[in-house]
Amino acid sequence: MRISARTQYALRAVTELAAAPEGPVSAERIAAAQGIPRRFLDNILLQLRRAGLIRSQRGPDGGYWLARDASAITLADVIAVVEGWPSPDEYPGVAQPLADVWATIRRHEERLLTEITFAQIVSA
Repeated sequence: MRISARTQYALRAVTELAAAPEGPVSAERIAAAQGIPRRFLDNILLQLRRAGLIRSQRGPDGGYWLARDASAITLADVIAVVEGWPSPDEYPGVAQPLADVWATIRRHEERLLTEITFAQIVSA
């Protein structure tokens, strides 16, 4: 599985939120702590908020926080929002069994990623 820089940044941002004490965390703090370019992070946070994984509040005491408990958000949740899941490959003729192999690998990856929560990551 190839994970884009955008998805890696999203995973790191959600991990930062999962590790934060109660209350909103500013985008500036997330960007600085994780070395994520701020403009890039703003787009990622917007995408995660629209998907319902995080919430936000404006103002001087504003910032971002998880919409659910960290134990209820998996790596797969974030990856699905940012990357989506690849569509099945189709191969012609004798190469058709390769499509089945790739589909099996993707199912295993997805199953593993749905088992790992952000609570587990921050408690490691």
